[in-house]
Amino acid sequence: MKSATLPAVHVELEFRMELEGVLGETETVSAFVEHAVRGAVNYRRTQAEFQARGELAGQDYLRTGQSHLAAEVFD
Repeated sequence: MKSATLPAVHVELEFRMELEGVLGETETVSAFVEHAVRGAVNYRRTQAEFQARGELAGQDYLRTGQSHLAAEVFD
């Protein structure tokens, strides 16, 4: 698999120093940024899937008029 780079992000020097201060002993800024971006992408994907399921459920309710109690859903 080919690799690619993310665009450079310009930040204030103080923020860069703060970031470097929280890195693990062997952790790099690049690894930290990649981990953060992966987490954000996963969160957005999960959020979009949740919204899509909610939209389908709403459409199903409008079509059938049937709904379920929250207690039934959680069971």
